[in-house]
Amino acid sequence: MRLSAPCALLVFAVLGIGSAQAQDKKDPCADSQSQAEMNICWGKEYKAADAQLNKTYQDFMSKLDESEKIQLKSAQFAWLKYRDANCDFVADQYKGGTMRPMIAAICLADVTNARVNELKSQIKNREP
Repeated sequence: MRLSAPCALLVFAVLGIGSAQAQDKKDPCADSQSQAEMNICWGKEYKAADAQLNKTYQDFMSKLDESEKIQLKSAQFAWLKYRDANCDFVADQYKGGTMRPMIAAICLADVTNARVNELKSQIKNREP
């Protein structure tokens, strides 16, 4: 099944995937012309979010003492397991469909961007 970009956005809003963020910023993949292009575009969005997460995580780790580093590492590992399992669940509602990779990537990008913001907030709260 192939859905147009506006129809796909409606599906996301109904499911609550990134609905708050979708209101705040333009869909970065709105110019995609096919499902394959949307899948690739959202995959790139997720990779960019993941790179930002790794940078922010490393920055935060550099500001912590050894016991705090252990705590953050443990929390981050648990969060990664949650993110991946949750986004698999969300995407599996489209199992077997051509939209599944896009749904997974949108979920991964949204949740990862939220984690980046969370870590940045924690870093800021630690500053004197």
